[in-house]
Amino acid sequence: MRLSSLHTHTKFCDGADDVETLCRSAYEKGLSALGFSSHAPVGKKTGLVSDWNMKDDAVEAYLDEVRAAKCRWAGRLPVYLGMEVDFISGLTGPADRDYRDMGLDYLIGAVHYLVPPRGAPFTVDGPAEEFERGIREGFMGDSERLAQAYFDAEEAMIRAGGFDILAHPDLIKKNNAGERWFSLESAPFIRRFEGIASLCAAQALVVEVNTGGLNRKRTRELYPGPRFLHRFQAAQVPVLITADAHRAADLDGNYGTALSALRDAGYTETVLFEGKSGASRWKRAPL
Repeated sequence: MRLSSLHTHTKFCDGADDVETLCRSAYEKGLSALGFSSHAPVGKKTGLVSDWNMKDDAVEAYLDEVRAAKCRWAGRLPVYLGMEVDFISGLTGPADRDYRDMGLDYLIGAVHYLVPPRGAPFTVDGPAEEFERGIREGFMGDSERLAQAYFDAEEAMIRAGGFDILAHPDLIKKNNAGERWFSLESAPFIRRFEGIASLCAAQALVVEVNTGGLNRKRTRELYPGPRFLHRFQAAQVPVLITADAHRAADLDGNYGTALSALRDAGYTETVLFEGKSGASRWKRAPL
C-alpha cells in the first residue's frame, strides 16, 4: 500500500532539509503525498523564546515556498501546506483565528508546552533537565500532577478545535523512560486515554500514528503506544501514519512498525489526505 507523510519539518523550524529536498525524497520513496507542517511561531503571542518553533518573520516565506513546491510537483507528487500548532493554555492554540486566514490545507494540533502552577511554561519533550526542573519547580515535585496537567491540556485543545490531526498524544512519555516519574499503564491514565479517544471521535479528528520517536531513537515505541492505540480503535477514531520527519531520510521511517502496531490494535484501515473539503478530505485505505 502507498502511504503519505503529512508531519514534516524543514529548515524553517527544526528540520535539517529544505522543501525541495524533502519533495524529491518523498517522490523517490513512492509516497502518495507529502505535507509540510512547520512548528508555528510562539514568540509574538506568548513571549516565549524557542529555537525550534518557526520565527514569526519567516511565516510568509514558508507559505510561499511550499505553495511554489505544490506547483512544481503537480502531477507527480501531491504537496500540501500545513502547520503544527502548539496549544499553550491561555496563550495560543490551533483555534486562533489567524491560522484560518493563511490558506492552509490542514492543521496539526500539538501539546509540547505546559503552563505550571508556578513559573514559566516549559516543554515536556525537551531536555531531561528541563523536564525535571518543571516537575520540581513548576509542579512542586508532583510528577503525576504534571502528567495529569498534560492530558488536561490535550483535552482542552481538542474541545477548542480548529485543527484536523492530533499529534503524538502521549508525548509526555518521552522523558519517562522506565516509568521513572509516572505509569501510563495505571488505571487513572488509562481512563484519560479513553476520555481523549471519545473526544477525538466526537470531534471527527484524525489521530496520527507517529514514528518520530523511533526514527530519532528517543522512544522505544510509537506515539501513541499500544494501550492508547487500542483505545482509539475501540472508539473508531481514524488514524494516519506519519514520520514526524526532521530529515529527508526519515520520511517513511519505521512505517512497517506502525502498520504492524495498527493491525495488532485491531485496525483494518488508515486514512489518506486528499486536500478537499469536509468529509471528502480523507480517503480510506485498507491495511
